Amino acid sequence: MQGADTTAASTQTSYADAPQVRERLVKDAQALIARYPKPRSALLPLLHLVQSEEGYVSGDGVKFCAEMLGLSTADVSAVSTFYSMYKRKPVGDYHVGVCTNTLCAVMGGDEIFATLKAHLAVGNDERTAEGQGERTLTLEHIECNAACDFAPVMTVNWEFFDNMTPRTAVQLVDDLLAGHEVTPSRGPALCSFKEMERILAGFEDERPDAVHGGGPAGPATLEGLKIARRDGSRVEGQV
Repeated sequence: MQGADTTAASTQTSYADAPQVRERLVKDAQALIARYPKPRSALLPLLHLVQSEEGYVSGDGVKFCAEMLGLSTADVSAVSTFYSMYKRKPVGDYHVGVCTNTLCAVMGGDEIFATLKAHLAVGNDERTAEGQGERTLTLEHIECNAACDFAPVMTVNWEFFDNMTPRTAVQLVDDLLAGHEVTPSRGPALCSFKEMERILAGFEDERPDAVHGGGPAGPATLEGLKIARRDGSRVEGQV
């Protein structure tokens, strides 16, 4: 089932039709570009910026980035289509990722992903239909998120949900669809996909509970260190 993806793009407002939007984006883009010695180095942040406006990298977004950086639209399109973090069609209010890389897969990630596809009636990288809930979701299987000690792992707008099962995964997406408050296993409270894209562009994360620098390692990550210390092995950085 395609959900709302086939029609959502046509509802977006062109930058040319909304000068106040363009003015704001130009100001933000200039602030990002000023951080780099060469303007083209700001392309990845600018792609996140335009994605924060429309929920995906539209044709208008490609043209805007090209204009701001003095690049061709072909240059911008080549980058935006190379990285999976930049979307070619609108993402829902929440991007729901299920890790299906090796460890998460064998721990249940594949089963979780199959369960959610059937439950939400969407395929990979597809969005739930308007009216299916108070919020819309885009479901995608994702590569390793470097959280193997919490496998199987899911993310919602890149915030972690650890040690998931098919049952807890279904409950999670149902709560998201219903607009209920959902708390990640670690990290700050959830924000919308567009809000997260602005943070990824390089603007301040203004969530009051945002913790910079990441959280602690899990027990499985530290197990090797515990064994080394127990056996009297020399540990790097330890006298």
